[in-house]
Amino acid sequence: MNARLARRMASAAAAVTALATLSGCGDGNDSTPTAAGKVSVAGVVIKKDGALHDALPDTVKKAGTVKVATDVPYPPFEMFVKEGGSELTGLDYDLGQALGAKLGVRFEFTPQKFDGIVPAIQAGKFDAAMSAITDKKERQRVVDFVDYSHSGSGILVRDGNPDNIATLDDLCGRKVAVQAATNQLGLLKSHQTACKKAGRDQIDIQSFPKDSDAQLALRSGKVIAQVLTKPAAGWTAKKADSGKAFDLVNDPEAPGGYNASPNGIAVTKRLPELTAAIQKALQSLIDDGTLTKIYDKYGVGSIAVKEATRNAAVD
Repeated sequence: MNARLARRMASAAAAVTALATLSGCGDGNDSTPTAAGKVSVAGVVIKKDGALHDALPDTVKKAGTVKVATDVPYPPFEMFVKEGGSELTGLDYDLGQALGAKLGVRFEFTPQKFDGIVPAIQAGKFDAAMSAITDKKERQRVVDFVDYSHSGSGILVRDGNPDNIATLDDLCGRKVAVQAATNQLGLLKSHQTACKKAGRDQIDIQSFPKDSDAQLALRSGKVIAQVLTKPAAGWTAKKADSGKAFDLVNDPEAPGGYNASPNGIAVTKRLPELTAAIQKALQSLIDDGTLTKIYDKYGVGSIAVKEATRNAAVD
């Protein structure tokens, strides 16, 4: 399936779920300014690092902002606080505010259609993009990536995991929901060989037009699990019915999810100093535990990286 189309479909489906669960939950944007030069993100007060600020390009220091493109909505990475509003929230937004506070500048987010993000960076409209962008070699030709997560597909089960699902192998011979025409459908189909080699029945794949339809099937017990992107699965487990509807399966052999790949902050090649400063600021947030707290806020702590790398994709 075309990766751009897959993202659009996943975004639309996840948005429906997120908006439904967000209404009335009170989880808005909690990235707030405190004392001068400090910002509180996910309960952590972040201070400006003078050395990192000095390392920024002069144009960024003079402007006091980093212009960031993002494709909204794509829960839990980027969302609107209220349906129909313009105020942003989400993992990427919170991380941007934390990075900005560490660097002593403001990360100014502007919605941009996903397929136009990289061209807009190339045209100089934005300095960077934070939109759960997969780090790929082909994209590295025109932007640089600072990689901040490693994610793939995850397994969502009913609250309490009554069927004791721990790995993909446990889905063999069982009814499993998945959205049609997605990478996750391909994952389940490719795992049929492993089921056969293990002497088990094949997965009874139940395909649905939307993630929300698949989750209805899971709620009603028509399937024992749903396979979707791990970030979306973690967010749904955290938010649906205040966390009482579903659980996320965390396979220790695949902490970031199955077929996981790096996601990165895309930065213009015109500002290599900005890329270097963001990488160092991200490493600082990793070292002091802030990054994990931001990810845990959105139920996806397992996809956080332990080291801030640059252009990590190998294909």
